[in-house]
Amino acid sequence: MADLSSNFLGIKSPNPFWLASAPPTDKKINVLRALEAGWGGVVWKTLGSQVKNVSSRYSAVNFNGGKVMGFNNIELISDRPLQINLDEIREVLRLFPDRAMVVSLMADNTRECWHELIKKVEDTGAHGLELNFGCPHGMTERGMGASVGQDPEIARMVVEWVMECATIPVITKLTPNVHSVVPTGKAVVEAGTNALSLINTIQSVTGIDLDTLVPNPNVAGKSVFGGYCGPAVKPIALKFVTTLGQDPTTSRVPISGIGGVNSWKDAVEFMLLGALNVQVCTAVMTRGFRIIEDLCEGLNNWMDEKGFEHTTDFIGKSLPVMTNWEELDINYHIVAHINQEKCIHCGLCFIACEDTAHQAINLAYGTPYNTYSIKEPECVGCNLCSLVCPVDNCITMVEQRKGEEYLNWKEFQKRGLPLNDH
Repeated sequence: MADLSSNFLGIKSPNPFWLASAPPTDKKINVLRALEAGWGGVVWKTLGSQVKNVSSRYSAVNFNGGKVMGFNNIELISDRPLQINLDEIREVLRLFPDRAMVVSLMADNTRECWHELIKKVEDTGAHGLELNFGCPHGMTERGMGASVGQDPEIARMVVEWVMECATIPVITKLTPNVHSVVPTGKAVVEAGTNALSLINTIQSVTGIDLDTLVPNPNVAGKSVFGGYCGPAVKPIALKFVTTLGQDPTTSRVPISGIGGVNSWKDAVEFMLLGALNVQVCTAVMTRGFRIIEDLCEGLNNWMDEKGFEHTTDFIGKSLPVMTNWEELDINYHIVAHINQEKCIHCGLCFIACEDTAHQAINLAYGTPYNTYSIKEPECVGCNLCSLVCPVDNCITMVEQRKGEEYLNWKEFQKRGLPLNDH
């Protein structure tokens, strides 16, 4: 059995799966149910000046018959009195001392407010703090959330205030509503944050009701930009996590990966790109806390299969192969191959290639069905046919190098080699 235990800034948990700061961590009854199910820890829903939420709050993007490919919310930070939250955090810590308890914070933007809130939270015995510099709706109008995360110098200032007071580990949560997370990430690391977490939600409009003409979610006939999350955002989250892992400054601190973690495979991908642990939200909102069993079992089985004894054995192992486009090998070439025994003759590969790609598939009309084959000289190895094929491993990509040596774009230019002549 692999060892799934996690040590994040000295905050120990039996597995690397934490619940992200969100509705599932809003109150004691939810958190206790999660920890009883086996979650390694929680990030308590953001505390700050009490707010008032609206109704409705959520909407979703469905795709191809599947529900909730992406999830949108306009809910704000905790709307419960601060003291109730603090009392419940203290009680959860008493009942589950072996689980990670990190508390998300969003104070008014003064040194005094941050110091006061931090002291109150630290008095509960919480293990760490997560600074919410990411919320893209509601709080931004008050100069909080993403408004802080989008300005590196404001973020630096707030973290400096926090580090004057905090005596437990501090994680800064970054907003994806920027071109790059690196400038803010560097600023807060230089200001002293102990770790980074990302991504928070992406500002979005998930759709419009074509009967009422009001975008979702509908609040008395009006709507606002919401925070988008769920499986659809994972590629964006992985990109941002990677950029932090590649930067010399931000890579000095541990990263907690967030954004579309829906399975143990998703979690492994985040960790291979540098995240020390992962946080989950949308998946439990749509499937419940018991998914932790599948997450742990799947991660354990994969680690056993690969020979990894500890999660730290594979953290960041995919980072070295993420490079710049101009470093890619131009001599590397692949072509598609269709397994005729597996082909169901649907023609999707032909339609995709003929209409939108490189006209590299032959169509032979026949009875009772048509057959398809690859025109290898025309195939550029784009993968489109294999991506649209509904049969696993029916279309595979076979290597056919253009030359034995490694040749990148910079060297190609230096040699004055010819470009495509068609």
